[in-house]
Amino acid sequence: MAGRELVLVGDIGGTKTRLGVYENAVHRPHGTGRRVQGPIRIIEPATFPSASFPTLEALAREYLDRTRLRPDRAVFGVAGPIVAGRARVTNLPWRLSESGLRRALRVRSARLLNDLVATAWAVPVLGPRAMRTLNRGRPEPEGTLAVVAPGTGLGEAFLVWDGRRYRPYPSEGGHADFAPPTELAGDLLAFLRTTEPHVSVERVCSGIGIPHLYAFFRARATHDEPAWLAERLAAAGDPAPVIVEAALDRDRPCAIAVATLELFVDILGAEAGNLAVKVLAAGGLFLAGGIPPRIVPALHDGRFMRAFTRKGRMADLLARIPVRVVMHPAPALVGAACAAREDTGGT
Repeated sequence: MAGRELVLVGDIGGTKTRLGVYENAVHRPHGTGRRVQGPIRIIEPATFPSASFPTLEALAREYLDRTRLRPDRAVFGVAGPIVAGRARVTNLPWRLSESGLRRALRVRSARLLNDLVATAWAVPVLGPRAMRTLNRGRPEPEGTLAVVAPGTGLGEAFLVWDGRRYRPYPSEGGHADFAPPTELAGDLLAFLRTTEPHVSVERVCSGIGIPHLYAFFRARATHDEPAWLAERLAAAGDPAPVIVEAALDRDRPCAIAVATLELFVDILGAEAGNLAVKVLAAGGLFLAGGIPPRIVPALHDGRFMRAFTRKGRMADLLARIPVRVVMHPAPALVGAACAAREDTGGT
């Protein structure tokens, strides 16, 4: 006996929104009450610039008109907190509600998840080909897992074993106070406090944070800003990728960009270690989001792990924690599909 439904899944971010459709095919072997489901596969994936649409409903309708798919349900990972089925997207003026999406998209149900919860759902099902290992460590079976995801903003989540499977839980840790891990980072905090009433970790450890680090080095005048880089930054809508590209250029790495990326990695490593200590992530720490896959060479040189383990008496514990970079291009879509499958009671 088999059933089939289509689920619209989405990863709603401040810069871009990814949509796709998950075919939730359920097979119930004859004579048993147990559901058996196959591997998750996302069809018709597409990416849209979020700011080009007034609402998620408008974006989703364009996608559905283009694909001519008619989903039965919808599950969206959203960059922001979810309260009572409602959300406001961080870094984007969209207000969302499950009831409004259900009516606008004409689906049986619509569910909103924190985007990092959606990504966390995917972590246990993504295979080794979707990961890069920074530290093999010695994972504890069924130990807590932690996810840190710098993209446009900074997301954090964790997963706890419930006796049968991992359950993800949200966090808005990216909006906690920035705690400088080094003297240089302390100077950065003092610099930002001249203009920012609250300096969160996200302000220095995300796509919106990288330009702040670059501005700090430019103000210190310890590194010259080449004219060609200044021109590129002036023309760029988003300066963060330009800075990262200049730092990782093998032929002519730019000193001010290299310093910016090194400080970013120090801060990311320290913050990942903070989360690992707080939730005792003995099962592993996963770096997700748009930035880590782009800066793997800068994460592999040892700087990240030194910052990650620089926790005094907790250093040995942190050295045993596996650390991996999620290389999958759209883990939140996979995670939204996992959540949809969980809603049907699948195994």
